[in-house]
Order: sequence, then structure tokens, then C-alpha cells
Amino acid sequence: MSICSDVTPNLLSADAALELAETFKTLGDVTRVRMLDALAQQELCVCDLASLVGLSESAVSHQLRLLRNMRLVRSRRAGRMIFYALDDQHIISLFQQASRHVEEAAAQAGARRGARA
Repeated sequence: MSICSDVTPNLLSADAALELAETFKTLGDVTRVRMLDALAQQELCVCDLASLVGLSESAVSHQLRLLRNMRLVRSRRAGRMIFYALDDQHIISLFQQASRHVEEAAAQAGARRGARA
């Protein structure tokens, strides 16, 4: 039995791989990452997000529309205000895991630099 025959049944389908790539592409923007970081902490309205990331409400609304289309955030209306939050626990976990990966990679790089000094 070859290695390929063991791996092939477990590979993502082409559609699933495309959707995953699109999700990571959406996450590959500094502004959206900062917005997701804020939303991982609490539900926020457009005006609060705009203030936090230093963009206009229009620019933040555009980014939120992209995040909502990818099912990364959800919205809730309260009167005239619309509040946004991360869509579900999977998104929170994905964001937390990616953050830990970055922190650990930075720590390992620092340890390697320290060992060479």
C-alpha cells in the first residue's frame, strides 16, 4: 500500500480547500485582524470599531461586510444601532490559535537569537 492511498481519502475536497483559502485570504488584512481582535473581546458597534482601528465608519462598514460575507462576524440590531461580534466559537478558536502560534513563533525566534549571542 502506498502513502498516497492513505492520505487521499483524508484530503479536503476542492470546494472545502477553496473556501478555506478564501477565509485565510480574508484574514490576511491587518485592519480586519485588528477588528477581529476587538470583536473577540466584546460585541461592538461600527462607531466604536472605527474609533479603535482609526478608520472612517464607512471603511469599517465595508470591512465588516466582507467579514460577514465570509461568516466570520454576525450582526445584531438594537434600535438604530447595529452591533457586531465574532460569528461563533470556531472563529474565536481560530483567532486564538493563530495568535498563540504567532506568540510562540516569536518566542522561539527570540530564544534562537539568544542562543547564538
